[in-house]
Amino acid sequence: MADLFKVANKRKYRFNYKGQISVEDLWDLSVEELDKIYKSLKAKQKDASEESLLQTVSKEDKELLNKIEIIKIIVADKLAAKERALKAAARKSQNQRILEIMADKQDAALKEKSIEELENMLITEDVEDDE
Repeated sequence: MADLFKVANKRKYRFNYKGQISVEDLWDLSVEELDKIYKSLKAKQKDASEESLLQTVSKEDKELLNKIEIIKIIVADKLAAKERALKAAARKSQNQRILEIMADKQDAALKEKSIEELENMLITEDVEDDE
């Protein structure tokens, strides 16, 4: 994968999207925008394969294949990041709910204690003179 991005940077691959954008710019696009670029590249790939009877892979064909692979990698990375964020949000929500239940149970346990037990639990602060 790293080699693919190295090749793309060395050869200064550009992608058609609202003009010409670089590989680095792809990371700023949404998955939907990347999908549009992917579809465009796949259409070019289909056209290129229909035009030639030869099985040789030209420099342009290789670049097109590389660009398609780059889009796939970036989309996969973005989807994985989105999935991680969803799982983290679910964990956070679950933990918050557990903390709320724990607080409720602690309140219930305190309510069960006698006045004497509660008085003994009170924390008194000693006020020191600042002299």
